[in-house]
Amino acid sequence: MIEQMFNNRYRLDAKLGEGGMATVYCGTDTLLRRRVAIKVLRSQYAGDHEFVRRFYQEAESAARLQHPNIVNTFDVGREGDTYYIVMELVDGPSLADLIASDGKIPEPVAIDYATQICNGLAYAHRQGLLHRDIKPANILVTQDDVVKLSDFGIARAVSQQTMAMTRPGMVMGSVYYLSPEQAQGHELHETSDLYSLGIVLYQMLTGKLPYSGESPVTVALKHISDPIPTLNADAPGISPALAAIVNKLLQKRPENRFSSASDVATALREARERPAFAAYPMLDDAPTIMHGAFGRDLPSRPSRFPDRPLPYTSFSDAEARSDRSRATGLLALVVVLALATVAGYFFFGRGEIAKIIAPPVHVANYVGLSDAQAQQRIVNAGLAAHITLQPSETVPPSRVISQRPNPGSSIAKDSTIELLVSSGLPSVGLRDARGLTATDATRILEEDKFKAVQRLVFDSAPKESVISQDPLPGKNIREGSTVTLTVSQGPPAVAMPNLVLQDVTTASKLLERLKLKIKIMERMPSDTIPAGKITQQDIAPQTRVDPGTVVNVAVSLGPASANVPSVSTLSYKDAVSDLQTAGFKPVVQYSVGTDTSVNGTIIQQSPDPGTPLPHGSAVTILLSISGEVPDTDGMSPADAKDTLEAAGYRAGNTIFVPDGADGRVVRTDPVAGTKRSPGSAITLFVNNAPPKL
Repeated sequence: MIEQMFNNRYRLDAKLGEGGMATVYCGTDTLLRRRVAIKVLRSQYAGDHEFVRRFYQEAESAARLQHPNIVNTFDVGREGDTYYIVMELVDGPSLADLIASDGKIPEPVAIDYATQICNGLAYAHRQGLLHRDIKPANILVTQDDVVKLSDFGIARAVSQQTMAMTRPGMVMGSVYYLSPEQAQGHELHETSDLYSLGIVLYQMLTGKLPYSGESPVTVALKHISDPIPTLNADAPGISPALAAIVNKLLQKRPENRFSSASDVATALREARERPAFAAYPMLDDAPTIMHGAFGRDLPSRPSRFPDRPLPYTSFSDAEARSDRSRATGLLALVVVLALATVAGYFFFGRGEIAKIIAPPVHVANYVGLSDAQAQQRIVNAGLAAHITLQPSETVPPSRVISQRPNPGSSIAKDSTIELLVSSGLPSVGLRDARGLTATDATRILEEDKFKAVQRLVFDSAPKESVISQDPLPGKNIREGSTVTLTVSQGPPAVAMPNLVLQDVTTASKLLERLKLKIKIMERMPSDTIPAGKITQQDIAPQTRVDPGTVVNVAVSLGPASANVPSVSTLSYKDAVSDLQTAGFKPVVQYSVGTDTSVNGTIIQQSPDPGTPLPHGSAVTILLSISGEVPDTDGMSPADAKDTLEAAGYRAGNTIFVPDGADGRVVRTDPVAGTKRSPGSAITLFVNNAPPKL
């Protein structure tokens, strides 16, 4: 895929599989941060407006199905000319995979799986939605043995074209599971899905399909007219009760099958508890072949489910069965001939039964055509197509490379043409790993069968993040190729400078340039280092440290004793700063006066300036104030605090409110202008969240 994101939300991560109609990817919903499956329609269907309309309609219907045994459909959408469906990602194999690997499914497991399938079908049928494509490939099994039906709605959207054969190849994957009425294009009901379930259950128990043939048409005819291939109840692992259920599901006439998926689930539960009792008779709606002895002389007893009476039958009278068998055989022969005639009329055209014994077909030249064009022409010629994909450096994707038999050959009708079709260059599109962590980038590259090597560099990007890759994203390169990832190690380490004897301001500026930070841990007297100079640092000079490291320092207060500085007429803030720098402890007293020219300044100090005192001694300062709460509206919280202290008050609680803007002070409590005793706490009301410190 060229596009890796759909709707700026769904990211395609890796291909899971391909089908005749779509390609399925493992993806990520970046909005909800969850793994999903994304089914992308093939381009040849995107141009069919009627198909797209049905696709949207049925996909939206499927999205309303919320059931534990149905794969959830989350979203359906379009990106340019590409249509896609976003579904639940099921962690587990398909039933087709299990059958392929195990051959047969043990009867208890088969009953459990079939019961869960029935639960999902019953729910869907109650919502008015048929599946129409029940087959093992559409049945997924989680790691916890929960069965989930997939492709609800899609099969229905395709069904009209499937039966009309206007999309070559679409019938190929599902013809083995078609009900007789579906093969003849009749109106479908719930019982059609149940017939397909019967085929699946037969395949689980035997490891093979009941009907097979050289072409889809042959298989479809067998669904219509061939005898029901009854299970052998004497075979190990197949009980009479379950064999009878399968037989009833595979009846040619819909009215002779179970009436609902719920009834099938009930019958399966009964079969699990009473496996020896075959609860359903062998109906004779089409010729039926018995593979081994089916019936046994078994007594009948009522079901333990009184609300669902089951018509038990017995096969104890062998002679009666023999007489009925002979009569049934004659009737079956007539029915077979009649159904074959009807099927031939449907599949080969009105009044053209003779085409079954048609003259040889001359093979046309399909090389160079698209796979869709070639399949269309092959089907129109009365032949079948089998496609094998092969990478090619010269033939464009989806074009026929070669064929067998060769053009001009004469072959029988219904024969198969083998097509070798190009899958494009034998390479893989390189995904974008930039911005990922080195671990994640390596993982996705290895999933795509590439080799990842790392080149470490110092950079301002976050540590362990991928800065660039070579080759660039989007390029097609061969599997097994090496992709070089340039990975950030963060900014380079720096050498810690020697800060001792530097004043705090100079040291702070130096560290800021090196992207380091300073913190004053203590101030101490020193007879050798002038006041305001750094006396110690906790990280030794020339030590290599990462940017952002904080170095703790101690600052000299000067000699053990010093003269008291003059702070009269200074602002409160400056007076406090000068006294602390000189090594003294300010003690504030207040003088409430009406002279606004001196309010907020120091009008007196004790001891007098120039008095020698030991470091740490208290110096009393008299602050002139108005005795009223100052106006701090619109100030930052820090400025408001300084203003309150200069007015003789202290900042109390801070309450954050939605009023105002930009984290500024909205009001105080008490409000500005209120008379309050010096030293009182004033509550600040500040806009929005607390300021970042």
